[in-house]
This record gives sequence, structure tokens and C-alpha cells, in this order.
Amino acid sequence: MPTLFDPLTLGELKLKNRVVMAPMTRNRADAHGVPTPEMLDYYAQRASAGLIVAEGTWPSPEGQAYCRQPGIATAEQVRAWRGITDAVHEAGGTIVLQIMHGGRIGSRHIKDEGVRTVAPSAIAARGEIYTDAAGMQPFDTPEALSTDEVREVVAEHARAARLAREAGFDGVELHCTSGYLPMSFMCSGTNTRSDEYGGAVENRVRFAAECLGAMADAIGAGRVGLRVNPGNSYNDTSDADPAATHIALLRAVSPLNLAYLHVMRAPLADIDAFALARDNFKGGGIILNDGFAGSDADMAIDAGIGDAVSFARHYVANPDLVRRLQLGLPLARFDRNTLYTAGSKGYNDYPTLS
Repeated sequence: MPTLFDPLTLGELKLKNRVVMAPMTRNRADAHGVPTPEMLDYYAQRASAGLIVAEGTWPSPEGQAYCRQPGIATAEQVRAWRGITDAVHEAGGTIVLQIMHGGRIGSRHIKDEGVRTVAPSAIAARGEIYTDAAGMQPFDTPEALSTDEVREVVAEHARAARLAREAGFDGVELHCTSGYLPMSFMCSGTNTRSDEYGGAVENRVRFAAECLGAMADAIGAGRVGLRVNPGNSYNDTSDADPAATHIALLRAVSPLNLAYLHVMRAPLADIDAFALARDNFKGGGIILNDGFAGSDADMAIDAGIGDAVSFARHYVANPDLVRRLQLGLPLARFDRNTLYTAGSKGYNDYPTLS
């Protein structure tokens, strides 16, 4: 049986091992969403991963959720990302970009003047969000997208995929969890539409499926992945039957033959997200995520539960995570206070083994 350190092919993606760096928002881009030199160092340091999934990146200004979050919509952003992907490739790594439209998660204090906050329905998320300009602020009440505007956002995802390839990424991943736009379409608590994108579960998963189809048409399905987390309630997300909703999505996109499904462990005891993924996603590999250490990750691959395992918090403080796992060495702890602050401290200054 394969181990965590054996190579793997996911569609057109060639992984030298099955250790995946999960996408993590770190807020180190500049005020215009342009990746910074600190980000180049950060990703290059972690190129020993079999696959890096770079952080959630907005496909259009309306999709920005957080301060200092990178975009993939302008020529300047593409050029900056190209430096990062070149550095990762020179170090022997493979890297894809997670496309993340924030939807109703965001604030007018974060976006440029006049940029809307949009969602399937005009329902504000409960809670607050940090803004550099005005501190903590309540989430905006979003504008409901018209049917034609939904199709325009689908086209934006295809354009983002093409720009990601222009920027040197080996592929893209659609962020379909945590209350952002695709998940807010999927969930009954955030989607009260009456057109073909609302109502029945087959309609509510249509937006995510169409985005994936458009991205696959743009760059090839073998370079497109999907991330899901059945039962996730982050950012005030609720759904009457999250298992059934995700089953509908996975069955809808299986004919695309995507490169992989990136599935997080479900927060609800009555949902086995990994089994749900294996039973309903066809045509690509499965990357497991959430709470794994080295030994149990290897056991999960050996048992056939998934094909690879992604690590998030361990990659914050351990740029040489692959080597540490191979040698069975202790893992460094990250500084929670610097997860989202600007600059190098707590970002690309964690030491590697000497």
C-alpha cells in the first residue's frame, strides 16, 4: 500500500509525495491584493510538499473578503504570483491556487470605494470582521445577484483560472466551504432564491458546479480541484441537510473528472465526510484534511481512506514539515498572535532543521 511519502498523480498534477500544504489565509498581500516578497519566501520555503494549495484568492474585487487578501484579477497580481510560482517550481514543488469568492463575507471598509458585497440572497451574516481602516465591523448586508449576474460570476471564475495558469500555477482549487459564495448558494439558510439557482438542492449546487465546469473548460479538468466541508457552519452558515447537499454537489461534478476533491473532516458527529466523499465523488483523487499528525495520516492513506493528506497549522511553523514527518521528529508550535498580521514575523521566519 502507498505511504505518505510515495508519489501521486492527481489528474495532470504530479506530486512527489502525498503531504499537501492546505490553503491558509495569512493576510500578507499589499493593500491592492498584490502578493509581496514575504509571500514568495513563505511558499518557496515549503516547496518540499507534494502539493501546495495557495491561500484563498479573490477572482474579482467583489469577491474580496479580508484585508491584505491576494487577488488574481489584475496584471500586477499575476506578475507577483508568477515570481512565487517560479520560486516553488525551481525548488521542485507543485502549486495550485485556491479561488475564493467571499460573497457576503466582507465589508465596505475592506474593499475599494463603490465595490459591492454580493450573495445569492440579501441576507447579512451575523458577526463582525476585522478591517484595517475601522477595526471590527459588522458584515455588510449583501446585494442579491441577478440571474445574469450569477452567470457573470461563473465567467469570472473561468477567467481567474486562466490568469492562474498565466501566473504559473499548476492548477486551481474552488473554495466551496466556510460560508463564502459557493457555499452560500448551496445552503438553504443563505439561499432563498426562486430562479434556477435556488430552491431544490439540485438548483442550489448549480452555481458551484457551473464554476467548476467553467474552470475545467478554461484550463482542463485535470488541473481543477474542489474543497468541501460538509456540516461547516463557519461565517453564520446553515443548511437543513448538509450531507444531502454535498452528495448532490459531488454527484453533479463527478462527470467532469476533476483532479481531486479536498475534503475536511465534518464538525458534525452524524456525518462521515471522508466516507461521503469516497461514495459520491468519482473521477479524481481524494485529499483528506483536518487534525492529522504524521502517523495517522500515513494510516489513513494505507487504509485507502484517501490518497493524500493536507496539513494547515503544522505548516505554519514547520516549513520543512515533510522532513520532520519522515524522521518522526517533534513539530514546532506556531504563534497564534501573528497568524494574520502584516510582515515577516510569525510568517516566513520559522526555522528549519539544521
